[in-house]
Amino acid sequence: MRVALTHDYLNQFGGAERVLEVFAEAYPDAPIYTLFYDGPAVNGRFKNRIKKTSFLDKPFVRRRHRAFIPLFPLASASVNLGKDYDVVISNSVGFGKAMRHKNAKHVFYCNALLRYAWDPETHLRDFLPSWIRPFALPAAWLMKKWDRATARRADIIVANSEYTRERIKKFYGRDSEIVYPPVDTDFFRPGNNRKEYYLAVGRLIPYKKFDVVVEAFNRIGAPIKIVGDGRELERLKAAALGTNIEFTGFVHDPEELREIYRGAKGFLFPQIEDFGLVAAEALACGVPVLGYASAGAKEMVVPGKNGVLFKEQSADSLVQAVGEFEKMEFDPVNVAETADKFSRKEFVRRFREIVGE
Repeated sequence: MRVALTHDYLNQFGGAERVLEVFAEAYPDAPIYTLFYDGPAVNGRFKNRIKKTSFLDKPFVRRRHRAFIPLFPLASASVNLGKDYDVVISNSVGFGKAMRHKNAKHVFYCNALLRYAWDPETHLRDFLPSWIRPFALPAAWLMKKWDRATARRADIIVANSEYTRERIKKFYGRDSEIVYPPVDTDFFRPGNNRKEYYLAVGRLIPYKKFDVVVEAFNRIGAPIKIVGDGRELERLKAAALGTNIEFTGFVHDPEELREIYRGAKGFLFPQIEDFGLVAAEALACGVPVLGYASAGAKEMVVPGKNGVLFKEQSADSLVQAVGEFEKMEFDPVNVAETADKFSRKEFVRRFREIVGE
């Protein structure tokens, strides 16, 4: 089959981009279509696979893409794949699924629903100045209608979690299958490292709740590494009161990241995430997860078996969870086994099954 891949945009490397990597390996001849591509930001990944980008593929847009979100639907429609493919796989939260094509079957892998449309009060507040927000909410209402309409074009929707499947049913009125995102469980596996610190990994943006982690560990005083980069970095550094909180920046080397995982006694996951690939990678390395009891964390964490869940996105709740965690013991091998269902092999097998059908 002639397969093409679409993706929202490539100016950062997070969970959705890791999923795209696996799609690219599973379909090595499939070109990639995306709104814009920033090679240095993704460390040169996908460079030889990009077939076409949109009119927004400009340096100033790549650096400040959130300011151009109102133009993304128009930019998506400007990317035309033509009629050269049998199957189009959209790895998307919204914009990649709206790129145009003819005659191909369309499989939409939904990493999350478009947060700017469906959770605007939270996500618009994160990056817009207060005077713009009253104008942004009507725009979000229009984007909801557009997002729902373009989702209906897909022949099949595949959700990355039960949480996402429920939201697809609620907001799109569509049924979907679940295929959990891929973790390289052959690579991410337990080591013999000493467990010396707690760990949090991800993009440093407001909804990830790293501020809760910093506030909690200001009180706890235990060593913690925060791995990642983003616009919240300087604010979080300023809020950190002691040398127990270490900011490593973004870690490009997968082997270095694996060693950081292996050296952690517990992985902190305070955000509401549709799945949470970094938490699954931590589990695969035998590291129990302390997660907020919602969304993806609830599907990964079995309290007492591979971690603990806490009830509020607050420093008080996280401090209490760490206190409970310190009294518990976990076998890294048993913890790692709970991540087997997220393996890369299982992801590729299930997806090829769906595409074949």
